[in-house]
Amino acid sequence: MDINHALRTYFNKNASRLTEEWHSTLDPYDSTTVYGSKDPEIVEGLKSQNFEFHHHAPNIFIEEKGPFLSRFYEWIQKIAQDGAHLRTPTHYVIKEFKRVRNQYIDLIKEFIEQHEEEVSMVQLNEWNERIIEVFDIAVLKFVEEAENNAKSQLKAQQEMIYELSSPVITLANKEALLPLVGDIDTARAKIILENTLQQCSDKGVEHLYIDLSGVVIIDTMVAHQIFQLIDTLNLIGVKTTLSGIRPEIAMTAMQLGLSFDKTNIRSTLSKAIASR
Repeated sequence: MDINHALRTYFNKNASRLTEEWHSTLDPYDSTTVYGSKDPEIVEGLKSQNFEFHHHAPNIFIEEKGPFLSRFYEWIQKIAQDGAHLRTPTHYVIKEFKRVRNQYIDLIKEFIEQHEEEVSMVQLNEWNERIIEVFDIAVLKFVEEAENNAKSQLKAQQEMIYELSSPVITLANKEALLPLVGDIDTARAKIILENTLQQCSDKGVEHLYIDLSGVVIIDTMVAHQIFQLIDTLNLIGVKTTLSGIRPEIAMTAMQLGLSFDKTNIRSTLSKAIASR
């Protein structure tokens, strides 16, 4: 067995010891984090993940970089998507990666004491460089995955907020009201279009009042999508009445060349409802 394989084997044999020593010396983290949790299931899961790391990372001593990274990325992605880790501040995770890295450096020293005549300074420097590289990769990939997860969660939450902020309120006689409030950007306008069509279909709406009195700013793309909503509703048999159009919104619509000919318009919501 050459010295690189011997080192990898030494790490594998000491994997359990590394895990127990690491976990027993954790700082008193907040109980909401993966490192401070007292939940037996989370604790065992954390130890298991750390133990798995010790069977992946030492392969850097014997494998080509490409195949090694392919498998290593899978492990990091699993950790980054783990719910307990997602509830843990990223700088805590980085801190623990650094502590484990120090364990690896110490274990190499321990290995060299047993194979002093077989290890050159060149070999030692190469091992240290590989250790630094594998931990740099682990930290960078974890941060990237955590950021992607955070963005996905934020997007999902934003879409939910958009949906809740554009409710179709059922009135009498198969009529309904869509009160729009706040700024409407292109993303929100798209969700309003999709959400309104679905709700009108599900609720059997035949006439929808769209009130814009709570909308302060609107751009050309959004104005176009609102009129697209009106046209699309008409295609599925839903008549519409617009109310509360501000002068600036009217100007934007005129600049776009959007026609009001087929649209019922009232100055206020109360007048719109009273006109039926």
